[in-house]
Amino acid sequence: QVQLVESGGGLVQAGGSLRLSCAASGPIFSRYAMAWFRQAPGKEREFVAAISWSGGSTYYRESVKVRFTISRDNAENTVYLRMNSLKPEDTAVYSCAAAYSVSSTYVPRTVGDFRFWGQGTQVTVSS
Repeated sequence: QVQLVESGGGLVQAGGSLRLSCAASGPIFSRYAMAWFRQAPGKEREFVAAISWSGGSTYYRESVKVRFTISRDNAENTVYLRMNSLKPEDTAVYSCAAAYSVSSTYVPRTVGDFRFWGQGTQVTVSS
């Protein structure tokens, strides 16, 4: 069982930056691919970024490429999402998710790929 707790959300002006953290507890964090999803009011949950358990492979949704960076520290059991040049359309609840993987390069990116989810942290970007 993997438990995930997000932090780092808040209110920021357009053009600003935030760094989200997702702290994991449970066995073998280093064998879990991790991802960030977001859900805005009235919209479906959408994929944001994912990283393989080795950290060597990443994948981003097109609208956040260049602006967002996903990373992980397996020694600290934490995954991060650095968000720069934030836009009002980035406003959402951001949740992290974990998927066990044998492959060190596997980067899952759909909701059904992930077994464990955090509660989420609110990110609000004002214009």
